[in-house]
Amino acid sequence: MSLELNEENSDALREACGLFGCIATGHWPTNLDVAHIIYLGLIALQHRGQESCGIVSSNGDKHIMRTHKGSGLVSHAFKEDDLAKLKGNLGIGHTRYSTLGGTEHLNTQPFVVNMKHAKLALAHNGELVNASELRREIMGRGVGLSTESDSELMIQTLCLPPPEPNNETEDSPDWVARIQNLMRRTKTAYSLLIMSGDTIYAVRDPYGLRPLCVGKLIPPRGTKVLPDNDDECDGYVVASESCAFPSVAGRLLREVEPGEILEITKNGMRSICIVPRQNDQKMSLCIFEYVYFARPDTYMEGQMVYTARMECGRQLARQSPVEADVVSAVPETSTPAAIGFAEESGIAYREIFSKNRYVGRSFIQPSTRLRQLAVLKKFGPLSENFKDKRIVLIDDSIVRGTTIAAIIRMLREAGATEVHIRIASPPLHFPCYMGINIPTKEELIANKLNADQLAEQIGADSLVYLTVENLENAVRKHSNTDEKCGGHCTACLTGIYPVELEW
Repeated sequence: MSLELNEENSDALREACGLFGCIATGHWPTNLDVAHIIYLGLIALQHRGQESCGIVSSNGDKHIMRTHKGSGLVSHAFKEDDLAKLKGNLGIGHTRYSTLGGTEHLNTQPFVVNMKHAKLALAHNGELVNASELRREIMGRGVGLSTESDSELMIQTLCLPPPEPNNETEDSPDWVARIQNLMRRTKTAYSLLIMSGDTIYAVRDPYGLRPLCVGKLIPPRGTKVLPDNDDECDGYVVASESCAFPSVAGRLLREVEPGEILEITKNGMRSICIVPRQNDQKMSLCIFEYVYFARPDTYMEGQMVYTARMECGRQLARQSPVEADVVSAVPETSTPAAIGFAEESGIAYREIFSKNRYVGRSFIQPSTRLRQLAVLKKFGPLSENFKDKRIVLIDDSIVRGTTIAAIIRMLREAGATEVHIRIASPPLHFPCYMGINIPTKEELIANKLNADQLAEQIGADSLVYLTVENLENAVRKHSNTDEKCGGHCTACLTGIYPVELEW
């Protein structure tokens, strides 16, 4: 993430969680190390949450699950002995940043509950807009809750008997009917992995706010690359982002469709149904997945996120040209946009920061000076690349605006003659209620100062944001989504939410 939005400083903007699931195909018990594959998948998704993580595995017995959870990074929470105890044929994992529920260990996912029929595990990415309403309903049925997490509300809703008609028996729940019942009660926002017995269900809400995709594990063949249509498969994997697949020798098959319930077993996967949106509304993938939440090597809507970010930079260069000598980026998610800006404008791209990757965690500091120092210790100026030159500095967003002034001051002291700030996304004006930790309207700097006023306050020679229209143009240019049904959530920019909010 960029300096302004780094997880470790007080001006942070954070996504909710990362999901990863794996199920072995063929003969069970499998020789596939399912737990280790999930572990590696979660490491690839570590950027989506660093507070806690967990893995739940099963051998396929509906009454037996093994669980390990821990705080902090995946590599710290899991040791080899922990993974050995999670041996199984299928499993789901979760890496978490909290929006609802706080950081206590009991909120760590996946959640597991015991039912009369079977054990049930659930991992959730997103935030329910009607969590309060659902909480009242669940507790009104006499169900006790252990956490403040909306994810616990979802697993408890799955425990409720589904309405008729259904295919439940005394010994076997109708999971599809229960998932459909959950989806009727929860508008958005969620991507889910649900595991019971020998099956994993991958579920995405009808608006598709949070991403989810499915892939297959490729059998080892030495140096030979298997063709895309090769049917051989050691297992299926599901992840919040496709960037997790190459690290486990997996290949992206497709994205889970908005509203889809996808059933995955050792025999294959099948789409059960697609729950429609209300009133034929468009899907609403969070547009900030493209701005900086997703890893640049992730594919969404048929395009690489890196490509969309470069296009944001090109759009920004056409929208707001500036005379300068050097284009650069606040590391790291702004880099593709800066390269796109440089290519479109014809201005040379240069790195102007050396990043220190061993500075440790920066806790929220009690004074402005200490907050600035906590940021500046992560970067050193490469002054010979910009001394006596005019800089265009690309960043991906400004939230509270508490750190960019320190960056500009550092660049000027190192010899920059001009510093022009270009932001590769529009100004944030509204909170998000669907899984992103955006501050209140009063805390957002764009609601206090316009671009010219902010430039004066932070010491920039100019400051321009990408427009909403041009951001949408950038992410649609290489997308394979049908414009009639496809769309993106821009609520934090426009105040237009995909569903009516309930309080």
